[in-house]
Amino acid sequence: MTQRLDQQIAFLNEADKLKTVLRATTLCDGSRAENSGEHSWHLTLYALVLADQASEGVDINRVIKMLILHDLVEIDAGDNPIFDDIDLAAMHAAEQIAADRIFGLLPVDLRDDLRSIWEEFEAAQTPDAQFAKSLDRFQPPMQNLASGGGSWTDYNVSQEMIAARVGSKINIGAPNLWVYAKAKIATFFESHANK
Repeated sequence: MTQRLDQQIAFLNEADKLKTVLRATTLCDGSRAENSGEHSWHLTLYALVLADQASEGVDINRVIKMLILHDLVEIDAGDNPIFDDIDLAAMHAAEQIAADRIFGLLPVDLRDDLRSIWEEFEAAQTPDAQFAKSLDRFQPPMQNLASGGGSWTDYNVSQEMIAARVGSKINIGAPNLWVYAKAKIATFFESHANK
């Protein structure tokens, strides 16, 4: 009993480090960069509030599990902004090593369960994972819109880049959210075209 609790608490204490990982996306008010812990929490709220946008049969509780776990590997691997030029193979390898270490802190049954949920999110092949991945891509543009451009300015992002790197992922699991975002993004870029 004590050993199991020690392992569970060690994992939870390690997970707290996610709050120290800064992301490129700012808070909606633009006051500072959000951290990955805040991002994960916000995504779980997105899942609760936007559950009506999921395909029939999507298990929102499972989606919430994926979203609360999906960025834990950033404790070791760091955040990789969507508009940054990164070596995807190296990032994937670093995240797998991080997953081995972080989920490995847990008792075996929890390790295997939570790791499989994380792997399902990463693969994005199931309806639950596709919806979770769509929300993960939908939230940053909503924050960039709220903050007046946010990281789009820092990375010199175009409307076309957003469609290619973000829109295609949103469209897979939540097509109505992409229709909504696409219109808002178009309005934003039109209003900032001459600035």
